[in-house]
Amino acid sequence: MSPTVVNDFTVTVATVNGSGSASSNTILAKTVFRMGVPVTPKNLFPSNIAGLPTWFLIRVSEKGYQARTGTHEVVIALNAETVAKDAASVRKGGVLIVDEKIAGGITRDDIAVHKVPFAELVKPFAPDPRLRKLLANMIYVGVATDLLGLDRETVMKVVADQFAGREKIVKLNQEVVKVGLEYSRDTFDAAKCPFKVESRDLTRDKLFIEGNAAAALGALMGGCTFVGWYPITPSSSVCEELIHLAKEHRVVGGDHRFAAVQAEDELASLGLVLGAGWAGARAMTATAGPGISLMAEFAGFGYYAEIPAVVMDIQRVGPSTGMPTRTQQCDVSSCLNLSHGDTGHIVLLPGGIDEIYEQSQQAFDLAERYQTPVFLLSDLDMGMNYWMAERFAYPERPFDRGKVLDAEQLAQVKAFARYKDVDGDGIPYRTLPGTHHALAPYFTRGSGHTETAAYTEDSDEYQKVVDRIKRKIDGSVRDTPAPIHEGDPDCDVGVLHYGSTRFAVEEARDMLAADGIATKAMRVRALPLHAEVVEFVQSCRVVYVVEQNRDGQMADIVRLKVPGSAGLIKKVLYYAGMPLSATTVVEQITADQREPSHV
Repeated sequence: MSPTVVNDFTVTVATVNGSGSASSNTILAKTVFRMGVPVTPKNLFPSNIAGLPTWFLIRVSEKGYQARTGTHEVVIALNAETVAKDAASVRKGGVLIVDEKIAGGITRDDIAVHKVPFAELVKPFAPDPRLRKLLANMIYVGVATDLLGLDRETVMKVVADQFAGREKIVKLNQEVVKVGLEYSRDTFDAAKCPFKVESRDLTRDKLFIEGNAAAALGALMGGCTFVGWYPITPSSSVCEELIHLAKEHRVVGGDHRFAAVQAEDELASLGLVLGAGWAGARAMTATAGPGISLMAEFAGFGYYAEIPAVVMDIQRVGPSTGMPTRTQQCDVSSCLNLSHGDTGHIVLLPGGIDEIYEQSQQAFDLAERYQTPVFLLSDLDMGMNYWMAERFAYPERPFDRGKVLDAEQLAQVKAFARYKDVDGDGIPYRTLPGTHHALAPYFTRGSGHTETAAYTEDSDEYQKVVDRIKRKIDGSVRDTPAPIHEGDPDCDVGVLHYGSTRFAVEEARDMLAADGIATKAMRVRALPLHAEVVEFVQSCRVVYVVEQNRDGQMADIVRLKVPGSAGLIKKVLYYAGMPLSATTVVEQITADQREPSHV
């Protein structure tokens, strides 16, 4: 019998889209979490409504690793179309739980194969075949509970919470889970299953939340009162959750202090947001790559007319429609320079749920302080999956509204020039509509304008304004999140990363260290790049830039920042659409380190 592996394996559930397995998979993941063991689920689903293969990965890691492993220790296979592939993916010594109706072709003798008569077990509970199909998912919850040693009471409590408010449905699903558990107990020898979950106390006071929900909560805490949006995967749930939260927290005495408008397309949604931002509201939209492409014209308008706006981009695979339900980091370059002409935006790059929550708040402060659109880049992996995080802190600082002149302040000045640099930092002063003072009104112009917002096509006047705007955006590094240093500063092998690559890189560095390759790391959290990035690159013999796109967009941005050290930078890339694994990072860095130039 194989030695028992405790709290360090991945459960993979293979079903079809639209089969109702989402609830049962979430129940398994939440059960592990409530048993005090760190867990990271990942839903790998197709872009159609129903019928195509889908996989749900549940990584159990007592060490708290959250990246995809690429290995499959326990596989639950219910899809006839992929069963051969799913059975072949089980690692040697692993466990396969399979519907007996589709198990005929499985011949492996190096894994434990547990055949389960799903349809027969659920038939007494549901004469309707459609309901039986849904309830079959609860059978494998019961089987997994027995084989993996999940706490039965915790499972039942999670089932009750999953279907809270529907007493009959709760009872029915709990009964079906019991049937699966009892069948497994009577048929299989759970003691021979080498993978077990044992209770720990490692998730106390931690959150278990989707990234898009964290972004919505951050926007609420950041004072957002307007959302203009157009639904698009994988960003829709940001706006949906924000609207839900606003209905609960932005209604006072029946007075709605929040507005949400679903526009006809993404370009219009950003136009609505800019209008609200000009009027003084904290306004945002959320989109994905195709929406970013459509927003280019208004992004340039917001940049040149200097209007606050927040754009959350939950990245997916491109170009064009690409693979809408797969993940990438492929919009970095486009968001940084979105629009025709010379344009450079503030881009926030949160790495993890805690930073999504924090930077979703900070984006509104930055947008108003620098009077410009601010882009926050998450991705499908972070946005549509559940993650563990420390409990979010309630914001303590007041909102930073930036340089806004009210009537009292206007009374103290002789003149107001909307686009004039008064303080030498590139940031002009603005007024808000409704300010009762003769100096308050001004024209907002997306065409050539002078410091006083007058129309012009004078070359010198135009150049003076755009140079000031560039100086303003470059100066945002004073307030944007600084990069985070990790590891021994004296090490000369650097790993530079950002966003969701954080989880794979953290694990990969441990794996590299165990193999004798010491590294130090820097995680970039905002663009324009901070000076610390230049210093980091120049302190290294080689720098591996890890990212999830084909062309190495961040690596090229860094190379432009450090032209004299551009030769030190090497690209570690993965762009197949699945969440990045630590093994992928390790393999590429190890292969390069073994080249003669490094030996």
